[in-house]
Amino acid sequence: MRVLMLSKACLVGAYQRKLEEIARLGVELLVVVPPSWRDERGTIPLERAYTRGYDLVVEPIALNGHFHLHFYPRLRRRFRCFHPHIVHIDEEPYNLATFQAMRLARRYGARALFFSWQNLLRRYPIPFRWMERYVLRHAAYGLVGNREAAQVWRAKGYQGPLRVIPQFGVDPDLFHPPASGARPPGSEVTIGYVGRLVAAKGVDLLLEAVAGLSGPWRLRLWGDGPERPRLEMMARRLGIAHRVAFQGQVSSLEMPACYHQMDLLVLPSRTLPNWKEQFGRVLVEAMASGLPVVGSDSGEIPHVIGEAGLIFPEGDVAALRVHLARLLGDASLRERLGRRGRERVLAHYTQARIAAQTVAVYREMLSAHAG
Repeated sequence: MRVLMLSKACLVGAYQRKLEEIARLGVELLVVVPPSWRDERGTIPLERAYTRGYDLVVEPIALNGHFHLHFYPRLRRRFRCFHPHIVHIDEEPYNLATFQAMRLARRYGARALFFSWQNLLRRYPIPFRWMERYVLRHAAYGLVGNREAAQVWRAKGYQGPLRVIPQFGVDPDLFHPPASGARPPGSEVTIGYVGRLVAAKGVDLLLEAVAGLSGPWRLRLWGDGPERPRLEMMARRLGIAHRVAFQGQVSSLEMPACYHQMDLLVLPSRTLPNWKEQFGRVLVEAMASGLPVVGSDSGEIPHVIGEAGLIFPEGDVAALRVHLARLLGDASLRERLGRRGRERVLAHYTQARIAAQTVAVYREMLSAHAG
């Protein structure tokens, strides 16, 4: 089985472990990525980290940074040389790159699937609506990263087979609990956040919540974004700047070590008119690392955490503060939740499990086509 995957997400080195797992299951895999991608954090370069068993090739990208309008001017030659049976388009159905790859798949007789995180029912203007309609009509399969996304695409008229499979899992050998034991009672507890510094992620709520905590604590924020200056000013205004460290952006390959510098992780996302939390990948990375997690009830967060962490109503600073105070004062609770989180990741969210589910979809697509 030959599979061509188009995925700018696979620029990230840690994500490439899924590709190795897919190839290990007998798939001849060609993955096309751009040389880099630009977003509000800056430029994300290609990290070649896990490339055994498959081909990771770079194609020039046009309109880099334009989520809806980017495309690959020379993509056709990859189809012509590789002749895929399956085309895995790791893009939303309303994007030009998806439309481009779907047309090429049809031209070269391949079966194609799309992947979507979109968990809000949104109507797009022309020409995006036309591209979306074309993709939904011709896709042989749809993969979605959360339950609400499945509802969205059914509501938009997609009638083909559809499965909820997260885009990526985690490698539990990379993300694992630290070798050192529990901290001494009364020692400083490090609260961590990982992600973009944008309004939707609710980091301002986290700053407000920790400002009301007593006892020894420290907050470390990994990531970057346009909200950083405002958040730094807010920390100073709240009188906690000496306890808050803005660590900046780090590569995916450095993240396992970052989780070992935390005692718990918080994801305080808030729903906006045009966005709500689609998964919260940092949750499963932290859980695999043996950390207790606290998340808001925005989007998919409660389904990802399950019984392995604490949930608070989004936007409720007081409720978040209560959860944090409880965890700061109860090391045994932190340990229990951390253990549950690791178990949950091993059961549901490893790269090997996600890859196996994805390959099962490929085989189903070929079997349906043969029938």
